[in-house]
Amino acid sequence: MSGLVVIVPSRGRPQAVAELAGTFDATCAVDTRLLFTVDSGDPAITAYAAAVQDAQSQSALTVGLLPNPGAQTMVAALNSAALYVTSNHPDVTAVAFLGDDHRPRTDGWDAAYLEALDAKPGLVYGNDLFQRGNLPTQVAMSTAVVRALGHMAPPTLTHLYVDDYWLALGKSAGCITYLPDVIVEHCHPVAGKAEWDAGYARVNDRAMYDRDAAAFTAYWGEHGSRDVDAVRVALGVPA
Repeated sequence: MSGLVVIVPSRGRPQAVAELAGTFDATCAVDTRLLFTVDSGDPAITAYAAAVQDAQSQSALTVGLLPNPGAQTMVAALNSAALYVTSNHPDVTAVAFLGDDHRPRTDGWDAAYLEALDAKPGLVYGNDLFQRGNLPTQVAMSTAVVRALGHMAPPTLTHLYVDDYWLALGKSAGCITYLPDVIVEHCHPVAGKAEWDAGYARVNDRAMYDRDAAAFTAYWGEHGSRDVDAVRVALGVPA
């Protein structure tokens, strides 16, 4: 395993496996691996396994499934998968997060991410046609960042404000790159590009926003400087 591993936490949407695998086949230019991570208690886990097996049989890429026992939130699943990859595959140079509703559109988007991280290690994100440069709703980061922090996202978060953390971390550490010409579309209901389902309703209600907003503010106030310093040291970025 080498190059870029793209982690996709998902729940209740096994149809996303075929859709994402199809866009990856159409757009990937390097050795990019697509790894779905699903709570093992998800009622759709069997459907995910079948979808991944089918996608792998039809794809030139590696498509995998990593069950996460007890990972009840998107952030827990993402962090668990990221630590699994960085701990077991030291040759991987970068890990990425895509939601199961992101769709790469630009040919060679993965190569562009790796080239950007080679030129400026840290974090990189593309144009999602919604938040654009304002927030990295999808991101790739050097594995050195994950190893230095012990996570991809603060474990106190549930689902939201993860992109706010990545932006604050990257800007504060001087190690984030935005690629406006690299399209990784966010097909979200708020953007008018998907229908609301139970999963969207669960993680986008006001209580969730308020909870994760408070958790992000508290985490960044207490640990932001530490995280920035750890990333700078890991990447050799001067303070």
